[in-house]
Amino acid sequence: MDNKINPKITPITSGTVLDHLPVGSAIKILELLDNSDATISVAINVGSTKYGKKDLVYIDGKKLEKEEKDKIGLIAPGSTLNIIRDHKIESKEMILTPVSVEGILKCLNEKCITNNEEIKTKFVIRKEPMRAKCFYCEKEYQERGIKKMLS
Repeated sequence: MDNKINPKITPITSGTVLDHLPVGSAIKILELLDNSDATISVAINVGSTKYGKKDLVYIDGKKLEKEEKDKIGLIAPGSTLNIIRDHKIESKEMILTPVSVEGILKCLNEKCITNNEEIKTKFVIRKEPMRAKCFYCEKEYQERGIKKMLS
C-alpha cells in the first residue's frame, strides 16, 4: 500500500487519522480521547508543504464519536479527519469549531449552577477569535481558557 498521508508512519488497516493538527496539539488530543482499545501512532512536528510543520495521530481500529470530534474542534479547528478502511482513505472531513457543546467543558465560575448541582454544562462557541459562553451563568472564556476547561 502506498501511504499518501505520511510515509514515516506505519499505515493502519482501519481506523482514523487526524492530519494537519497544529504542532503540539497531538498529546492534548490523546488525553481527551477514549483510547482504551486502540493502537495509536503519533508524529509531532512533522514537515508539511502546506503548513510548514504539523502533528499527526493514527488511531487503528477506532472511529471517533461526535463528542470526540467536538473536543478536537476546540483544540485543532481546520484539521483533517481521515477514515481508513482496508488500508485506504475512505473519506475525509475537516474538523470544524463546534457551534455549541454539552458536557465537555467545565465552567470555571465557582458560582455557576453546573458546579453546585448535577447539571450537564452547555456552552455556545464563537470563533474568530474562539470564545465559549456558559449557557447558565453567561461567563465568557477566551481560547486559552477553553483548553483548560476541557474534560
